[in-house]
Amino acid sequence: MVRPLFSARFAALFVLFLAAALSVALALRVSARAIAESQYNSVRLLPLGSYTSTETAEIVTFDAVSQQAYVVNDTLIDILDLSDPASPALAGQIDVTAHGAGATSVAFYDGALAVAVAADPAQDAGKIVFFDADGNFLSEVMAGALPDMVTFSPDGKWVLAANEGEPNAEYTVDPEGSVTIIDMSAGAANLTQGDVTQASFTAFNADIDELRKQGVRIFEDVPNVTVATDVEPEYIAVAPDSMTALVTLQENNAVALVDIPGAKVKAILPLGTKDYELPENPIDASDEDGEIQIKTWPAQGMYLPDGIAAFSVEGKTYYITANEGDARDYDGFSEEERVEDLTLDPTAFPNAADLQLPENLGRLKVTNQNGDPDGDGDYDVLYSFGARSFSIWDADGMLVYDSGSQLEERTATLVPDIFNSNGDPDSFDSRSDDKGPEPESVVVGEVDGRLLAFIALERTGGIVVYDVIDPAAPVFVTYQRLPLSDVAPEGLDFVSAADSPNGRPLLLVASEESLTTTVYQIDAVDQLFLPVAGR
Repeated sequence: MVRPLFSARFAALFVLFLAAALSVALALRVSARAIAESQYNSVRLLPLGSYTSTETAEIVTFDAVSQQAYVVNDTLIDILDLSDPASPALAGQIDVTAHGAGATSVAFYDGALAVAVAADPAQDAGKIVFFDADGNFLSEVMAGALPDMVTFSPDGKWVLAANEGEPNAEYTVDPEGSVTIIDMSAGAANLTQGDVTQASFTAFNADIDELRKQGVRIFEDVPNVTVATDVEPEYIAVAPDSMTALVTLQENNAVALVDIPGAKVKAILPLGTKDYELPENPIDASDEDGEIQIKTWPAQGMYLPDGIAAFSVEGKTYYITANEGDARDYDGFSEEERVEDLTLDPTAFPNAADLQLPENLGRLKVTNQNGDPDGDGDYDVLYSFGARSFSIWDADGMLVYDSGSQLEERTATLVPDIFNSNGDPDSFDSRSDDKGPEPESVVVGEVDGRLLAFIALERTGGIVVYDVIDPAAPVFVTYQRLPLSDVAPEGLDFVSAADSPNGRPLLLVASEESLTTTVYQIDAVDQLFLPVAGR
């Protein structure tokens, strides 16, 4: 009898083998981007030690000589000894109440600590106060209204402060926003008001209509508004050459280009919006659907960046922004609405009733100040707060890269239990209607020859790391979930290996809600994180 070449049993085993082989092949098949990512996903943030302040922990800066960190703690500056990064210890405190109502920001350079101090009321002019490394007073100068961020230029020749000029709660007093520029040539101990120039926005008041047409958000419902009163400088990044700075005007969805030696605002540049209908930009828009649903929607995201950092690649300057979003919401004026409470134009939104369901787009917070160009009371475009991303811009403020939906997709994959939360499982998905993971701040530093950006997600409570050596195509490195003891990371400071007390690069993270300042060591490890599908 002739036997068949393949028995039934053998055939069955062969089919199983093929199925297993196909499964392995599919599991191993990755895109070109995934292959690139596999070369980079070899960094971890190792928590070494933490210190808890008494009132808050907002902004942190580091001095390599004294090996001390300085942390904004409301009316105090906590001085932390980091000579042993695993055991941060309180070395002293600076009380700023003799100089104003409270500290908002700190920066350190070459033996001098610059502290931004707000007035009481905050609509009055604040101060920039200088101390030495031990907290001894050196000098003080006047700044603009509500100096909210202070920084040294890379060469130490200048100190800049972003004066937010925020209105009072009733919105009856709205001071001008400005940028304070301090010439440090005389040294921090010898400064006088003659070394200070306030770079104003008043020259743009005549251009208010044109700026609005270009996309700069200058509100019309606010009484007696001018460009200078409406702009609210939030954060400053100084170019590596120390000659220019880019300043985020968060609520205005714009940035300002500043000539530092000339102490002049050269331009106000609108940032545009992000289309959530595009396949690369889906979001989770509801906090009432009970699950993760990252989908495209007929809405636009305003970038509204908070933190910004500058870096250089092949001699070209780039800026990276954390696109947090922020609404003007005061007792006397509020722009916040939910989609479910608006009247939508039936031509623009023929499926309005379905869109406005709470499990769809109805819960999304949007502005009532934009989106009704014909003024007939119904909205043709929906603009939400923040872009749930980080972006890279060139020296002229042109968009080079945006991370699209990656921050939500990464956290949905890696930490699904705290997706769009306040950092704990009990608040899962509760921020989807607002600003999602809420990227707050960003720093850039070199680690083992790689240029890495560290982006703090204030709400989800983690640090996202990307390699930005190719500014047009950053590569995801890792996501570090913060412990439950660190809630709402607000301020970051990168410490290079050369400046570090233990010879390894460090990331200092100040978390506002938990009052903690935690030291993370940045290590290279051999491990692979598979990328989000299609990314």
